[in-house]
Amino acid sequence: MMRIEFEPGWKLRSAPVAPLLVPLLAAIQRTGSLAAAAREVGYSYRHVWNLLGDWNRRMSQPLVALERGRGARLTPLAMKLVELEQRARARLAPHFAELAREFERELQAGVDLPRLNLYASHDLAVERLPELAEAALALEIQFRGSVESLRALAQGDCDLAGFHVAEQWQTPEILEQLKPGAHKLIGLAIRDQGLIVARGNPKGIQGLRDLAGLRFVNRQRGSGTRLVFDQLLARAGMEGGRISGYAREEFTHVAVAAAVADGSADAGFGIRAAAARLELGFIPLVSERYLLACGAARLESAELKRFLAILRGKPFHAVLAGLPGYDEAITGRIMGVEEGLAGPRPARG
Repeated sequence: MMRIEFEPGWKLRSAPVAPLLVPLLAAIQRTGSLAAAAREVGYSYRHVWNLLGDWNRRMSQPLVALERGRGARLTPLAMKLVELEQRARARLAPHFAELAREFERELQAGVDLPRLNLYASHDLAVERLPELAEAALALEIQFRGSVESLRALAQGDCDLAGFHVAEQWQTPEILEQLKPGAHKLIGLAIRDQGLIVARGNPKGIQGLRDLAGLRFVNRQRGSGTRLVFDQLLARAGMEGGRISGYAREEFTHVAVAAAVADGSADAGFGIRAAAARLELGFIPLVSERYLLACGAARLESAELKRFLAILRGKPFHAVLAGLPGYDEAITGRIMGVEEGLAGPRPARG
């Protein structure tokens, strides 16, 4: 199947930013060497030297400081450029992915593959499913909140609905969308949710009560993660309105992590894998099941059988193994509603 990707771009007034610039700056930040960074991005030392010289002139200040015997380091302006682009990519990624899938649907309309439409709460493993499925299944994904995804399933707008629930307790907003006789649940993974904090946890955050007086970044209303966070607050006897930034919303786990990484927030709530992607700290608070709901009769369809084979296959298990805080104990298992929503267990540290 044809795969489409969109890349974000930005301009400095009328001058477009060279696609190489920010990857080069990020490579310098990682390696501490202009020569090593040039090798990493695949260009000659002379080329990247000229590129930096050009952008030093445009910015009217240097982006990289070169010191004899100490290699190369980014200036504060260059570090801010890297942080801003990282955050922009995190925010735009789900929107670009949805646009890409729209292009793919149009371009592959004549391709004779079974099709499956999935509405799902945002998840890093779910993001990888279309590429794993492309030889056997036209998998169309739209990221929505957990409740919205389940409502779309009830209305017949999708074949599968991805949602997540804490293992420690029931979520009424989720439970009321599921009918034990009509629905079956498919396990995707168990994952850790908790507080995403800056690298090294400089604020010394240990739990929810430490959020007082700090800058917080939240997930959007209606998302499964927001439901879990609100339940945690209620169980701790806390009010969200008393947390500075509770009303600040992002639409993906990585966008929450990016806000912490760029210093605009001291903490956010999300999955461990998002914190690990940006090399941030993480305090686990709850273990949860990510599940896929479908009509019970739909399990006998060719599309669902192919989808289950993908979930149970080695490539998808390799994806899960590469995501910190993910557990494969329920992956590919078919369950009734009661079984799928049961099974309390303590959060993993």
